[in-house]
Amino acid sequence: MDYYNNAFFSICCYNLHLGTERSFDIFSQRMASFLPALAGERRARQRHESGMAPGDRIRMTPNAFCICHIFIRLMKTLRYFGYHLSTLTLSTLFLLTMTSESCADDPSASFARQLYKSYDDYREPALDERRLKYHDIVPLIEKLGEHPHIQLIREGKSTEGRDIFRLIMGTGDTQVLLWSQMHGNEPTATMALFDVFHFLTTDDEFNDIRDEILSNITIHAVPMLNPDGTERYQRRTAFGIDMNRDALQLQAPESRLLKRLRDETDADFGFNLHDQSIRYSAGDTPKSTIIAFLAPAFNEERSINPVRERSMQLIAQLDKMLQEFIPGHVATYSDAFEPRAFGDNIQKWGTSTILVESGGLKGDPEKQYIRKMNYLLLMESFRSIAREEYAGYTIEEYEAIPPNRFRLHSVIFRNLTVPFKEHEFQLDLAVNRTEVNTNGATGFYKRGTVSELGDLSTFNGFEEFDATGLRLDSGMVYPDVFATVNELEAVDVISLMRAGYTAVRVEEPSEGRYTNFPLNIVGPNGRQPSGFKMGRHANLVLRRSEEVAYVVVNGFVVDMADAADAAGKADALANIGNALIYR
Repeated sequence: MDYYNNAFFSICCYNLHLGTERSFDIFSQRMASFLPALAGERRARQRHESGMAPGDRIRMTPNAFCICHIFIRLMKTLRYFGYHLSTLTLSTLFLLTMTSESCADDPSASFARQLYKSYDDYREPALDERRLKYHDIVPLIEKLGEHPHIQLIREGKSTEGRDIFRLIMGTGDTQVLLWSQMHGNEPTATMALFDVFHFLTTDDEFNDIRDEILSNITIHAVPMLNPDGTERYQRRTAFGIDMNRDALQLQAPESRLLKRLRDETDADFGFNLHDQSIRYSAGDTPKSTIIAFLAPAFNEERSINPVRERSMQLIAQLDKMLQEFIPGHVATYSDAFEPRAFGDNIQKWGTSTILVESGGLKGDPEKQYIRKMNYLLLMESFRSIAREEYAGYTIEEYEAIPPNRFRLHSVIFRNLTVPFKEHEFQLDLAVNRTEVNTNGATGFYKRGTVSELGDLSTFNGFEEFDATGLRLDSGMVYPDVFATVNELEAVDVISLMRAGYTAVRVEEPSEGRYTNFPLNIVGPNGRQPSGFKMGRHANLVLRRSEEVAYVVVNGFVVDMADAADAAGKADALANIGNALIYR
């Protein structure tokens, strides 16, 4: 029920308290017309209200409807005998009625909420970082293969000879095929698949749901389809093929394996599980896309046949479910037809295909919350397919999901004064921080660069700063030279920043390309890149008159106003993920 309806009821009840006859009639008529509308409310309701939390939308359940009828009868009886309830009593009764659990009659929402609350019971604890490797999952796969209700098959080998596995569970007629990490640097769903199998193999209060799912569908899951790319944390296979552009020529052994599995299973549904750039937003909003879906097109005309329609219907249901947990953070991926892509072709071959892209969420660098959303959407999918619930959703609901927009930067400074020769310009400046692999792609450091300059009114940042009245300068290198990095322990970093320094010079810098010291380190022959042209390393100072307001070290921002005391200094410096070493 929308807010204006709640206001209407409130006014009526207030008039009831005043004893207005007309309000009894209006209230009763309104209630009499409300119950039939309950069934259609889900469809008519605005699906994507920007910024509204799920609990903000209150609607009346059938139980509340009955209570209101009893409430009216009570009020009429009391009024007949000349009694009036106090305002406090009336308000209390009304609020208890109107705030009845909005989704108590929605078993799908209840199921997702139960999964959400119990997630830690099924989460695979061995996987807690994105840069997982083949050797991390093989023991987990083999352990699952020991379960009496799981069939483990070594389906083939990668280009470099690593086994590729299929896990089969369920006895139903509907075949569901899932594959993750077709691109080696897209691991979020791989972690979630192990959470899903933990749930499906546990014996607890969810057994009735498990039995329902596994008796109606058969799950075929291929975790880590591209193990060679995973070892390098790269998109492509060992010899450089983008597997998702190899559905026609099938040059890669991994591609041939996936095509064979699709044909052998004749899968009714397919889940193509990926990660996308964290820079996508959900529509023209500042909200990052946490999950993007796509029902891939099977031809240039982007026609809709029953196979693709089923994908759209299921995605519409998943969007509805996810709005409770990540409101406004769901989008759709572009449906431009790509004739070489697996998703488009698997849709064409007769499998209703759902592309899932895991995006970005501020404060979730290892994508553990996004992993949880993958777990929820996969379990919701299995249950929906088993019950054919998706058939109750429409193409229009799918099309109402906002599209991906590539509009997010790590940082944006607004209305910054930028000098150039004898000129000064008022503009916006954006910085992006990208990951650089280290230690055989088991770790990474960040590199911050200027990503855009000019009018950025159509873009947003994960962090944004109002730089009105601030002037941009390049960060400087402190002139004194330190012998070793050990001498840096005594340096008052905040004082150097207040003087406009973003780097120190060291005769013998430590090995590697980055440092956890909060200033860049410059070797005896090195130079710190300066300037603010696009692509330059972001080592900047923003001044108000002569006072330094912000310092940017390798794309990380320190607000000098936050560094007023010892605790503030520590917190401010903690914002710097890493600085760089320039030899």
